[in-house]
Amino acid sequence: MEINKPAVLAELTAAFARYETALVTNDVDLLTELFWASPHTIRYGGGENLHGAEEIAAFRQGRGTGDLDRDLARTVITTFGEDFGTASTLFRRRSTGKTGRQMQTWVRLDGDWRVVAAHVSILDFPFPETEPSP
Repeated sequence: MEINKPAVLAELTAAFARYETALVTNDVDLLTELFWASPHTIRYGGGENLHGAEEIAAFRQGRGTGDLDRDLARTVITTFGEDFGTASTLFRRRSTGKTGRQMQTWVRLDGDWRVVAAHVSILDFPFPETEPSP
């Protein structure tokens, strides 16, 4: 199995960038599209435990639109073979300064990259004093 095959890594990096843009612009339709439409999809968030695409979509529909802009740091995207990868990042909310971490498991399904599991948590520690991720 090839780790971080350049073309596959570029594809997943682009999918992650689409997700990040959708997140900070509250593009609910794209966020919903980027998650696997399955009852097996999981998203554990800062204050919620969501099981299945329906619960995740309902959360997205009801989520507030404040404090969405954020900076990323120490983003690591890794692919395994052609169809599986992970994306992990630290983030800082620009308006509140809250720091957190996000991990996603991505799988290529029917030709498209989809998040099949995600975890987001807010932490009580400072944002790393490193260069932000691109």
